[in-house]
Amino acid sequence: MEDPLDEELLSPVPGLIHRYPDRVVWLVSSVCAVYCRFCMRKRRVGCTEATGTGTRQAALAYIANHPEIRDVILSGGDPLLLEDDALEEILSGLRRIPHVEIIRIGTRTTVTLPERITTGLCRMLKKFHPIYVNTHFNHPKEITAASARACARLADAGIPLGNQTVLLKGINDDPQVMKRLMQLLLKIRVKPYYLHQMDLVRGTAHFRTSIDRGLQIMEGLRGHTSGLASPYYAIDLEGGKGKVPLLPEYVRRDDDSLLIRSYRGEVVRYRDVEKS
Repeated sequence: MEDPLDEELLSPVPGLIHRYPDRVVWLVSSVCAVYCRFCMRKRRVGCTEATGTGTRQAALAYIANHPEIRDVILSGGDPLLLEDDALEEILSGLRRIPHVEIIRIGTRTTVTLPERITTGLCRMLKKFHPIYVNTHFNHPKEITAASARACARLADAGIPLGNQTVLLKGINDDPQVMKRLMQLLLKIRVKPYYLHQMDLVRGTAHFRTSIDRGLQIMEGLRGHTSGLASPYYAIDLEGGKGKVPLLPEYVRRDDDSLLIRSYRGEVVRYRDVEKS
């Protein structure tokens, strides 16, 4: 599908997606440093109608008029493809809204354009804490000396870093590759956050893996490396129904007990709390 998550239907004003009760995604840019072939927003490449001054004011007004919104995620495109002044204007506008508690920025520039993460950018971002940045590394080879320096600058500015990885056939659908990616992310101070089952985007079938493969990869992480290195494996449901985490089958009930499988494959009986 062109828009598998029904983002256009969940857009009350141009560029704003309000899917969950307390947070919105704001598409502040329509360009990226590199265009990923599996992107679920490829339909928006080069579309600038939602990123002009007028539409920015409409987005800010919508957020200001909805006090339930406490979390704003800046996305695109890539927000960090904006110039510092333009990004600062957006952040300043959000910080003038009392009920906006946190701001998140989703970016792939740490991989695709690490020189964009300048000391000046980090100095500006520090003024708007709490700011969180979600990066997008898909393979250990993307963690280079340059990308590590970019992440270090953000982390040194007090910005917590998370990572969202897309499960891609022939790229990272291997437990050892995924484990090494997660370990190296922690080494550069990036917390693994989501492992995404690839969205049902037109023209991307050759990258799709089975859900079973994703669950096998999660089993290859849990217990075999630090719990810090285990992201949420999630499907973003079509039709805008939201993300749902998936876990391997570790637990089944047997009368008043649980039969729990360890990461080594051992089945351990665990007595449940007595019902009142």
